[in-house]
Amino acid sequence: MSLHELTDEQREIRDLARRFADEEVAPHAATWDREHRFPREVVEHLGELGLMGVCVPEAHGGAGADFLSYCLVLEELSRADAGLGVTVAVHTSAGTLPILQHGTAEQIDRLVPPLAQGHEMAAFALTESGSGSDAGAMRTRADDEGRITGTKQWTTNGSHAHVFIVFARDGERPSAFVVRRGAVGFRVTREEEKLGLNSSSTADLSFEGTPSERLGDPGAGMRIALRTLDTGRIGIAAQAVGIAQAALDLATGYAKERNAFGRPIGGFGAIQQKLADMQTEIEAARALVWRAARLKEAGHPHTVEGAQAKLFASRVARQWTGEAIQVLGGYGYTKEFPAERYYRDAKVTEIYEGTSEIQRLVIARALLGEVARES
Repeated sequence: MSLHELTDEQREIRDLARRFADEEVAPHAATWDREHRFPREVVEHLGELGLMGVCVPEAHGGAGADFLSYCLVLEELSRADAGLGVTVAVHTSAGTLPILQHGTAEQIDRLVPPLAQGHEMAAFALTESGSGSDAGAMRTRADDEGRITGTKQWTTNGSHAHVFIVFARDGERPSAFVVRRGAVGFRVTREEEKLGLNSSSTADLSFEGTPSERLGDPGAGMRIALRTLDTGRIGIAAQAVGIAQAALDLATGYAKERNAFGRPIGGFGAIQQKLADMQTEIEAARALVWRAARLKEAGHPHTVEGAQAKLFASRVARQWTGEAIQVLGGYGYTKEFPAERYYRDAKVTEIYEGTSEIQRLVIARALLGEVARES
């Protein structure tokens, strides 16, 4: 999209993230993927640059930029390594922002600055083995004193986070709680082996009478979770755009250099059509992300727009990373080039923060007037 659509501050933040991604992330991404290594030192450097709290107000230790700037950062980081992109996305939109939106003044003052400055990391623990898209079926419970007992699954940042937003039944309705690493009865029980995003942490958690502090009103857990997911989906859509852009950059560069039948393969119509369609759909996905981010920043309803951005951008990423492999031919199927990593990383954007099927349900219900479009 045109740079003229961005403010000077947004361009500066995007350029900072782009330089960091190109210099500090991209050269190491293949190694992190191969070794399944979480790049803690790089996350700490992101904190020093203010990129772990891009859209957190300066008064609470953040960079004080807007939500679109945050999405631009996610796109650039994900273009270099999608695992690092999701680490920052969940830390910010699913871990830090819910405290800002639903915490007491004391909780915000105590918990947010270390997160926004990157001294600590946050995680979001909602999913259980028997409750994925059906979050209302969760079995984890909190007693009258806020002690949590149960398990959570597939928690991004789970093995490294200091602050966990945990959802548990509180009476008959779920509530949100904050749990700190090291609390009595808290354990990380397993680090998941995944198809992609191998530089990110995805862990299972166990709570056995674990003390916590309530976040928000009693019984407001589902409302907090859904509002958090509304915001998080925009970030995951930005991640998908970054992955797709990386695939386009790779395929375009290869088409210029690879010769067949006496000329670069980019001279053949079939390749040109792939690249043209790829770029057009990526720009369309980026436009949906920017629209949803601007609505979020302005305080307008963005549930449907976020769902549309994630639905479309995730499909674009999955489809066109596969076609980038096709452009590279046999090389695309090897680990000599990153196309296969982009393909593996892209698939999960159609699953987490709400599957594509859930996004369609959100959009259709709003279209048919079955649910209100709420922010």
